[in-house]
Amino acid sequence: MGVVFRWLMRIASGLVLLTLAAIGLVYFLASQSLPDYDQTLQVKGLNAPVEIVRDTANVPHILGQTDPDVFFGLGYAHAQDRLWQMTVMRRTVQGRLSEVFGQRTVHIDKLMRRLDLYGLAHQSFEVQDDYTKAALRAYAAGVNARLDEINENALGRGAPEMFLFNAPVAPWQPGDSIAMIKLMAVQLSGHLQDEVLRARTSLMLNDPQRLSDILPDVPGAGIAALPEYAALFPNLPRYAANSEPAASWLNPVPQRGLAGASNAWSAAPSRSATGGTLLANDPHLGLTAPGIWYLARLELTKGGVIGATIPGIPAVMSGRSDRLGWGLTSSYLDDQDVHIERVNPDNPEEYLTPDGFKPFKSRPSIIEIKDAPPITLTLRWTENGPVLPGTHYNLETITPPGHVASLSWTALSPRDTSISASMALMSADTVREAIEAAERFIAPSQNLSVVDKTTVGMKLIGAMPSRDLNNQSRGRIPTPGWIAANRWQGRLPYSDNPEFVAPAGGVLGNTNNKIIDRPFPLHVSYEWGDTQRVHRWEFLMQSREVHTRDSFIEAQLDTVSFTARSLLPLIGADLWFTGEAAPEGTPERQRQIALTLLAEWNGEMNEHLPEPLIYAAWVRALQKRLIADDLGPLAKEFKHVEPLFIERVFRDIDGASAWCDVRQSAPVETCTDMARLALDDALVWISERYGSQLESLRWGDAHQATHDHPVLGEVPVLRYFVNIRQSTSGGDNTLLRGRTSGEGPDPFQNVHGAGYRGVYDFADPDSSVFITATGQSGHFLSRYYDDQAQLWRRGEYIPMSLDLDLARAAAVGTTRLMPQ
Repeated sequence: MGVVFRWLMRIASGLVLLTLAAIGLVYFLASQSLPDYDQTLQVKGLNAPVEIVRDTANVPHILGQTDPDVFFGLGYAHAQDRLWQMTVMRRTVQGRLSEVFGQRTVHIDKLMRRLDLYGLAHQSFEVQDDYTKAALRAYAAGVNARLDEINENALGRGAPEMFLFNAPVAPWQPGDSIAMIKLMAVQLSGHLQDEVLRARTSLMLNDPQRLSDILPDVPGAGIAALPEYAALFPNLPRYAANSEPAASWLNPVPQRGLAGASNAWSAAPSRSATGGTLLANDPHLGLTAPGIWYLARLELTKGGVIGATIPGIPAVMSGRSDRLGWGLTSSYLDDQDVHIERVNPDNPEEYLTPDGFKPFKSRPSIIEIKDAPPITLTLRWTENGPVLPGTHYNLETITPPGHVASLSWTALSPRDTSISASMALMSADTVREAIEAAERFIAPSQNLSVVDKTTVGMKLIGAMPSRDLNNQSRGRIPTPGWIAANRWQGRLPYSDNPEFVAPAGGVLGNTNNKIIDRPFPLHVSYEWGDTQRVHRWEFLMQSREVHTRDSFIEAQLDTVSFTARSLLPLIGADLWFTGEAAPEGTPERQRQIALTLLAEWNGEMNEHLPEPLIYAAWVRALQKRLIADDLGPLAKEFKHVEPLFIERVFRDIDGASAWCDVRQSAPVETCTDMARLALDDALVWISERYGSQLESLRWGDAHQATHDHPVLGEVPVLRYFVNIRQSTSGGDNTLLRGRTSGEGPDPFQNVHGAGYRGVYDFADPDSSVFITATGQSGHFLSRYYDDQAQLWRRGEYIPMSLDLDLARAAAVGTTRLMPQ
């Protein structure tokens, strides 16, 4: 027995040693790619020395004798910290993910090849101005200098992910940076999905009048009646099952409700306590680790600029100089139209146009797939845009036999000068100069909020499509592509883009809300990103005569839900403090406890409170009950609560209370019945998921921010090192916006929010502050991978100063790049 025990001990000890050795080897290999921030390096492509001073938060302050040299330094810094992220983003827009990840990304590659954004980006390089061309070339040279350093010094392939997904990294090209902007347009655009869903919903509803309930128009001027989709394309089935594959972790196409969002507001000197202009900006995107944003300071010939950059793009997208501050919010411009093209029944290579049948523009494209044979696509384009198969965007569900769908989209321009506009913006001195510089911006459309030392302004930037007044659907549902009135007629003049400068009230802002009320075709959009947050923002701005940097920070971090305050009195009107006494543990008692908690709640979506979870679960269950019988299996496409829908139903606007009656049951249910049943549904779900003690619930347990690594985030064991999870406040409709997933076992996980926050104060510019949601580094072994995450969660910021002495005083390292 003793012998056996000794051998067992030896085997166990050996296994432990082998495990430790394996862990040590993995750590050694992974750590080789950690960048050295304190070195002198000779590189190709520089005209003069460049100095990169990394301050205490690892924000690089890049100094050079010429602007191209500074952009070289930014390319080098981006590649030091985010090389894996940059290569994956480039492969995404190229449609070459499957070369590395195999079959599971083929669907993404097919879409990106058909859109051909990478090819269009490289064509667009030739139309940039000379300054931008020089900047793009220098930036690419800086990225490639880091690649050369990695190869020459065996620096762990540049990123730990490269050991698991080994594939050659091609040199960075100037056009690649333009492709990154086009990829952002994919992530920020949602009108295509809205058109398809509106068409599918109109086919499902027995009463067409109910379409304006579940897909409500933003309150404002009335909208003329549109044709039913079935009238445009008869003989389509009422419902067709989804053809879109399940969402992939690398898919750039946002799910409905998860396209771009953001906040920005500004105050003129007359509304500022210190007499200087103020600007706050927090753009919202999907939460990942690392985040999409990277902080940097560039010392250009016109002076320093500092703010948020996107790895792969040599520009500060939201930030400031000592003269100007700028921020971006998603404009929700309707810049996409789906066209249904009729294929020639006698020749499938032709499609119908206003001038008769014409041939598709076609070419083959080969997708290489890891561990599988390659596939060949036939890419086809019409005069309206690329042809998209029915398996993308669920287009198959609304495309009649003998037809195909094509897409018109401003991002498909081969003469896209958005990067030139971004470059010019960094050099602008005044609000007017900034607005003029942004005229060259094409896509993705944004609202540009901009302040100089005396003036505030906001301008919608990006190409606005020119549509015919007689367009059959006004861009709201797919239309026949062979009818001339449905086709785009170019771009509207930049002067038609909404503009607001020096308002009398001294305050400007946008929460993705409706910004203008104009008739079609100057309408901008019928779909807007916010109908709720704007009310809370308006209250906070007007509740005080003058503002400060700190009051703008408070507004940015505000967690009070206008939606909860407005909906709860409606849906609970007949339930508050009613019902007979009920024993502890019964459903009736749980309902009474929940209603009592909600009655005494002020609507603050605080992570430590139980009421936000009860409220969120209740309205989610309520919408589910209201739409389930009318929409059937299509109901699962409505993953987020639509507050205007709930309000229309409970106020019985235009007969909307009809949604409360379950048509398939004999009794006539009232809205009070549905509210009570939904509350019981919510409490059962909460009890199963979080326990039955309602008073001890925490919203933050359900509303965890999921900064997950897009590739390694699902790998066992490793996911605990690469994913960043945090309990967070806020919700779908608070200014501190934490958009929930709306699906799966954890429907309230925070998956979409402010990856960057900045507040700029021009009374004392160096008192400005900013923060990202994770950290500067994309290397999970780096101390800078998640060092900003807890600051972000707590609503804290780091200094946003152009004072170089301050940066040097606590620098974590200084890199000196010398010309070879």
